[in-house]
Parts: sequence; C-alpha cells; structure tokens
Amino acid sequence: MEHSLKRLQEVIGYTFNNEQLLSHALTHSSYANEKHWDKTRCNERLEYLGDSVLELVSSEFLFKNYPTMPEGEMTKLRASLVCEPTLAFCAEAISLGEYLLLGKGEDQTGGRKRPSVVSDAMEAVIGAIYLDGSLANAKEFIYRFILNDIEHKQLFYDSKTILQELVQAEFRESLIYELIREEGPDHNKSFEICVKIGDREIGRGIGRTKKAAEQVAAYNGICTLKK
Repeated sequence: MEHSLKRLQEVIGYTFNNEQLLSHALTHSSYANEKHWDKTRCNERLEYLGDSVLELVSSEFLFKNYPTMPEGEMTKLRASLVCEPTLAFCAEAISLGEYLLLGKGEDQTGGRKRPSVVSDAMEAVIGAIYLDGSLANAKEFIYRFILNDIEHKQLFYDSKTILQELVQAEFRESLIYELIREEGPDHNKSFEICVKIGDREIGRGIGRTKKAAEQVAAYNGICTLKK
C-alpha cells in the first residue's frame, strides 16, 4: 500500500504531509466493515467534506470565468461538472480505482470501476488534500483534474439530449434504453444499461441510478456514432 500511495501522489502532483489522510480517503466502507473497524475509518466523512470544498471551488471558478452567465445556467453547468458520472470519468483519468481499499465482495463485483465508489473516493481525496494542506492545494487539484476540458464534460452531462437529437436527425429507427443488469442492496444499487438504435447496440453504461447509467450509455453511444 505504501508504494501505491507514493505512486498516486506522483500522479496527482501533491505530496501528503500525513499519508494516513490519503489512506483514509481511499478506504471504502466495505473494507472497514470487513476489518471490523469503527465506521469513522472509512472515507465517508472525508467525502462529505470534499463535496463541500468542490462545490465552493467550482462555484467560484464559474463566477469568475463566466462573468455574464446567469445564475440558473451557472447552477446547471456546475451540476454537469460535479455529478457522479463526471467525477467517475475524472477518477478514471488518474486510475483512482486501482488504489482503493475495498472489501473482497465489493472488489469481486467490480467496485473499482463502479461510478458511485470512485466518484465518492474522488471527493474524499479532495477533502484529504484540504485537511492536509490548504484550500489552495485542494483548488489546484480540482482545477487540474475536474475543472478541465469543460466543453467535453458538458457533452457528457447532456449526452442523452444530444444523442436523441443526433438519432432523430440521422436515423429512422427509435432510440431505446434497455436495463441489462441490476445488482446490490437498496442503499447501494448498481444498474447496467445499454442504448440501441433499433436493434443495434451503440453503448453501455453503469451507474448508481438508472438515469446515471443511461447518461454514461448515451455518452458512449455518441462516441460510437462519431467514429
């Protein structure tokens, strides 16, 4: 674990004074439960803190960089940047799932790639950087890994609408979303959805809700059509 913590710090460009904070941010509740640890030793409290830091930093960023944008549009754009699928997309860029401490069951059922798990861990890492360093350090991480390539992330967020428009303009067949798989307890469901044009599958997505899974499937569908 020590070597992987060092590698992750090199990837994110931030060296922790207290590596235990980073380890804490990477500890999923399933791992803490398996070890019979106190619930506070999983990353949920750090996730709560990181979520607030992310909202503040992204709000300030949009306020300063889009001086003529109305409040309603800023709210929508912020939502597109900090929603679960987008954060999972950002987490994938730094291979965050590889570094997580997961219980055996969670690991074996694909937890390292589960959007809900990696997006929560992304927020926990933000919380850990904020506590270990400062708001400036957390802001640097957020700017580098989340508030980058905003146009691409807007496409991701609006993928269902964009895909619908593409299909209506170019195809005669209907766009269909199909549930392939549903698993997990009620408090931690995982859905896998495929999107089709008629009978042809063009994309798949996994999410904590059907809507989130459809969004990822639609984005992958757009990528397929653009190829």
